[in-house]
Amino acid sequence: MHSTLEQMSVWSLINDASLLVKGVMLILLLASLVSWYLIVQRSLLLGRIERLAKQFQLHFRNSGDLAQLYREGGEEPDDDACLQRIFHQGFSEYSHLRREPGITPEAVVDGVERRLLVSISEEQERLEKGLAFLATVGSVSPYIGLFGTVWGIMNSFIGLSQVQQATLGTVAPGIAEALIATAIGLFAAIPAVIAYNRFAARVETLSTRFYSFGNELQGRLHRALQATTRLAQAA
Repeated sequence: MHSTLEQMSVWSLINDASLLVKGVMLILLLASLVSWYLIVQRSLLLGRIERLAKQFQLHFRNSGDLAQLYREGGEEPDDDACLQRIFHQGFSEYSHLRREPGITPEAVVDGVERRLLVSISEEQERLEKGLAFLATVGSVSPYIGLFGTVWGIMNSFIGLSQVQQATLGTVAPGIAEALIATAIGLFAAIPAVIAYNRFAARVETLSTRFYSFGNELQGRLHRALQATTRLAQAA
């Protein structure tokens, strides 16, 4: 039974909606809740990763002994210390390759470069977790809400066909409850789209920093190899 014009409110309209429209609203509400969880969680995570990256990059540039810096990181760096983990992987590969008998400095540098690329790709994949869901919610939610609206309006017109005189009081409640589905769809989609665009930009910035750091580390290791080779030749 539809609410009258005097009794109309958001909650009464939702309560009077058809079972299918209620299901659409529930799906959109759940999508919105998961989206907000991801928005808060990823925002805090990316903020921490950005802070740790700045701190480690400054520490790296001020450190003259990369072996000591590697030992300070321990066996496994913090989960959110992405830049430190990239350094750990690159320097570990460097230490392993340079002990190989007869290996050339160029082969060592190539091996380190490949390991750095793999490590950076792993960190990028970790940073992008949850973004696909936000993109899906942002793009699909309005259409799901529109489906609920179309279904609700269709039911309203079917109901109108059973009365002899259509008035505003008989039309408005059915159409209003149908439009709520579209409103909920937009409520779920808009924050998800904004968050996705913002997080994608931050991930892109961090990825650029990772590649720049990888090039910087590779350059320092290459210079260290050249210095070691010159000392060995001089001896």
